Amino acid sequence: MWDRDAATGVEVRKVHEFKYLESPNPNKGAAHNRDEEESADGESRLTWVSGLCPAFQRIQLHLRPLFMGLTKQYLRYAASAVFGVIGSQRANITYVTLRGGEKGCYVAVAACEHVFIWDVRKGEKVLILQGQKHEVSFLCPSPDGVHIAVGYEDGVVRIFNLLNGESNVSFNGHKSGVTVMSYDGLGARLVTGSKDTDVIVWDIINECGLYRLRGHKDLITQALFLKDKNLLVTSSKDSFVKWWDLDTQHCFKTMVGHRSEVWGMVLLNKEKKLLTGSADSELRAWDISYLEEEKAEGEPRIKKGKTLLDENDDDESDDKEEETLEERILSCKKAGSILREARDRVVSVTADSRARIIACHGNDAVLEVFTVLSEEEVQRKMIKKLKKAKKKAAKAQEDAGEQTVEPVVERALKDEIIRLTNIKASAKIRWVDVQSCAGGELKVALLLQNNTVETYSLKTSDRNPTANKTARLTLGGHRTDVRTLAFSSDSLAVLSASGDTVKVWNRSTLQVIRTMACEYALCSLFVPGDRQIILGTKSGKLQIFELASGSLLETVDAHSGAVWSLCLAPDQRGIVSGSADKTVKFWEFELIKDQGTGQKRLTLKHTRTLQLEEDVLCVKFSPDHRLLAVSLLDCTVKIFYTDTLKFFLSLYGHKLPVLCLDITHDSTIIATGSADRNVKIWGLDFGDCHRSLFAHDDSVMFLQFVPKTHLFFTAGKDKKIKQWDADKFEHIQTLEGHHREVWCLAISPNGDHLVSSSHDKSLRLWERTREPIILEEEREMEREAEFEESMAKENVPVVPGETEGEAAPAGKKSIETVKAAERIMEALELYREETRKLEDHRYLCEKAGKELPPPKPSPILVASGNVTPSRYVLDVIKKVRSSELEVSLLVLPFPYVPDLLKLFNSYIQLGLEVELVCRCLFFLLKIHFGQITSNQMLVSVIDELKTSTLSKVCQIRDVLGFNSAALQFLQREIESKEDVMFFADATGQLEEKKKRRRKRERAVLTIA
Repeated sequence: MWDRDAATGVEVRKVHEFKYLESPNPNKGAAHNRDEEESADGESRLTWVSGLCPAFQRIQLHLRPLFMGLTKQYLRYAASAVFGVIGSQRANITYVTLRGGEKGCYVAVAACEHVFIWDVRKGEKVLILQGQKHEVSFLCPSPDGVHIAVGYEDGVVRIFNLLNGESNVSFNGHKSGVTVMSYDGLGARLVTGSKDTDVIVWDIINECGLYRLRGHKDLITQALFLKDKNLLVTSSKDSFVKWWDLDTQHCFKTMVGHRSEVWGMVLLNKEKKLLTGSADSELRAWDISYLEEEKAEGEPRIKKGKTLLDENDDDESDDKEEETLEERILSCKKAGSILREARDRVVSVTADSRARIIACHGNDAVLEVFTVLSEEEVQRKMIKKLKKAKKKAAKAQEDAGEQTVEPVVERALKDEIIRLTNIKASAKIRWVDVQSCAGGELKVALLLQNNTVETYSLKTSDRNPTANKTARLTLGGHRTDVRTLAFSSDSLAVLSASGDTVKVWNRSTLQVIRTMACEYALCSLFVPGDRQIILGTKSGKLQIFELASGSLLETVDAHSGAVWSLCLAPDQRGIVSGSADKTVKFWEFELIKDQGTGQKRLTLKHTRTLQLEEDVLCVKFSPDHRLLAVSLLDCTVKIFYTDTLKFFLSLYGHKLPVLCLDITHDSTIIATGSADRNVKIWGLDFGDCHRSLFAHDDSVMFLQFVPKTHLFFTAGKDKKIKQWDADKFEHIQTLEGHHREVWCLAISPNGDHLVSSSHDKSLRLWERTREPIILEEEREMEREAEFEESMAKENVPVVPGETEGEAAPAGKKSIETVKAAERIMEALELYREETRKLEDHRYLCEKAGKELPPPKPSPILVASGNVTPSRYVLDVIKKVRSSELEVSLLVLPFPYVPDLLKLFNSYIQLGLEVELVCRCLFFLLKIHFGQITSNQMLVSVIDELKTSTLSKVCQIRDVLGFNSAALQFLQREIESKEDVMFFADATGQLEEKKKRRRKRERAVLTIA
């Protein structure tokens, strides 16, 4: 052991051997010999006094774990901000209107779990709609422009108010992500489609679900209400387009004319034409004819019965009968196709509010814009076409000497829909939205796949319209994934570098300070003094930037392979770089005179090279500058002496390459994270593995210790960031927020902040709070989250006595609905207990023959304002969310229903919350009809409910009618007295005046 070549190596080994012999716990090595003080993260630790007698040291050693368990505390890291993302690709982009803003100035895009409202003219965020946990998957503004519906990946839909950014309405019915949403013409109903293949119609006014429509076999790609008919049309990846009658809640027609997935559709020509886009280069058009209109034009067709004299075979008769049944409401026939220039599938197709402009695109950077001609324009076009055909036919017949025959010109789809222009974006298009403005101006908003928003405008009235780019939002984020992060020494600046740019952010304001073009960056660091930064690139170069001027000082050809890791020397005089060319190179900082400016600038001087047998993935100095740890592609970590570069230890045990590692501040422990999903904690004295932890569900991408502690953070491809204790080998906290793989993270020098980057294009800032973490509570919260996920995967509850068909209840059983049902049951138990106490008191008064003091009410009733037990039950029911009320009542066991029915009768008689009570009453009667009707005790209650409900509902209806008539009367009185009209009526009359003026102008022009 002592026959080593280097004397330095032998001396070091002597020191380590001495430390091992004197260590109170040989299993822990030198980790217990350090002086532990109260660290910067607020951990209270026992101070290790080295000058005490050995007997007292042994006593303290045995008692120390007990004291540590009582005194050691961890502080919670909480999410502080999300930045660096301009628009997430998972959700669409849409124009919105804000108070006092012009039309087409604001766009709404998803930003992970939040929604950003951008002012495209100024390039600023004007409003942030705060999300909770899950990623936004779809956006849909209301017709009045006041609200926006936001769908999330967990199936929840929330309605936000664009005036104040608050959300008071939420719907929970889907089991997976919302893929499409659409309002009806009045904004009173909302239809949502999801990956779970269900379509749900929600009542916005009553804040409840109406019904769930089943029938598709794959995720829903579009769902549209028909304005004048109570119909719904939906499309799906299963290649079918279904028509639903919402009066009867069933599918009356299924279109099977597509050969592949239907990715989008729009309604045109006052909902008389349907345009669908699928996985080919065609946009298919379908003519829609309604049965009511056919009846108005002529006599309806009479269905003939089948007789023995029919010559058609049975199959033809069945087909005709089925077609007649389908066409009871409408018929839909193919009218032709529009050929797109792109050959791939339609990613999205959209139309403006007037359905005059159609925009569609594929997976490329070209947006194809079409215009739908009005009926007058089509007629003029057909007249010109007929004239040309007549001239051509007359000339041909004149040459042939034949008699003139009147030509026939057929109306084709290309005569109704024509190509307007193509818009070439700067990158691949992910989503598009169009909006028509005054003066024939069309505004187009594009969400690109490189985290960019672009807007264009064009004049649709021009003969050859060209699109002009009006705005491009790029400053607030990177175009590609951020692969490296770094904090400045004062923790005030954050560096982030991607495939083409490096940005420096102000941590407190999250504003970009500098943006500089660079090569593909893999690692980075701040030079001491925070005036320069160094990047290691994929091409093997080291780039030095100056922050003050934002200029590239020098590019050093350092390696022939990718530079995977950079580490600053503890003495801050140089750096070390590790590369895929199997070398580790040492560099020193040096100031040289710039020949161009004559001023001194920073450069790197190569001093030493360590040649290895495998690619280098990560390098790290020990803080005492004595050792250098190098992870290699052969799944091992080699440790060398820094001064002589002699081999010291080899850490082997990982099954896949070690992607990240770090060493504690006291140079006693090294932690390694690997692609095999494990983290191993080693002692640096002998290289023994203290513990192997299964850390993540995918590769561990980054690992770093919190300064001056033995706590460390890991980031993985499983979208999670976790905090660990290297002394107790415990998992402390999981930071969830990213929605894709986490590539890297950085910890500030003071340990108060973390910043992380992910494939979802976002940078997240985490801040250490003063809130302590109790590990038992953390584990309990994790178990509750698992339970909630299992609840979400359960099937939608089926109403007893009903078979599962096309229509089903809209709600979904969740942890909230179960808790609401439990609260209702607790309130009913309290009502029963208080009722029993009052009956006992009445019995005792009768027995004693005098009035006794009343029993004390329950503390819950006192805390609720000394309400009666029956009123308390009503208050509990009122607090249940409207969208979760039915499912909560469905969970309620039947023994509680009789008491509820009796309470409902008293509520209705008193006129308390009649609408809410009737809603609960009808639902309970529906789901428990058999048990209620078979119970003789409830017959009298039902009879009383029938009488009181009808009378009270009629009374409320009469009051509403009287109030409506009174308001109309007051409106007429005010208009007649003050000669003033309300805004809506004045606007309508102004439009009529404009129409009359246009007619007079046309008449004058005709006479002239």
